Amino acid sequence: MGRKTLLGALLALLALGLAAPATAAPPSLIAAPATCPGQGNPAAPEAAQMRAMRCLVNFARERRGLSRLRGLPVLDRAARGKSGDILRCDDFSHEACGREFTHWFERVGYGGRCAALAENIAWGTGSRGSVRNIFSAWIDSPSHRANILGGFEEIGIGLRVGSLEGNRGAHVWTQEFGSRSC
Repeated sequence: MGRKTLLGALLALLALGLAAPATAAPPSLIAAPATCPGQGNPAAPEAAQMRAMRCLVNFARERRGLSRLRGLPVLDRAARGKSGDILRCDDFSHEACGREFTHWFERVGYGGRCAALAENIAWGTGSRGSVRNIFSAWIDSPSHRANILGGFEEIGIGLRVGSLEGNRGAHVWTQEFGSRSC
């Protein structure tokens, strides 16, 4: 897979009706490694990497004067399910394995008519799959940044490591965002 293809894959997003800022995010939205430990080590345990990702998300939100997103285990399960689908079906897509974007939200019982939902997906190998590199790509992308800094209240984060598009050791990341208003 070429660099352009990988970069395009990193920038894939489904943003549901969210307006995105037109400029790149300032570096001040990315926490220093001391603030969110483990963000540069793709060999760290998955739980540590997921904690670092959640820390980076909430750091960026706080820098913009937004409330922290509440981590929800049910959304973590949905995010891990989506990352697993991407690997299992070798299909880097919001509709991996031919399933609707909302499949994993519904499967874990999250959503309904009063829910706002969004998803970020990305992948990389080696250092390109690290928490910091994936988050940097998302926060530099207006559409992904709109989800991270959007009006959501809850987040789930999923990481699965496997082979994707012939690349062993691919770190497949999913962020599931949600808010329920009724």
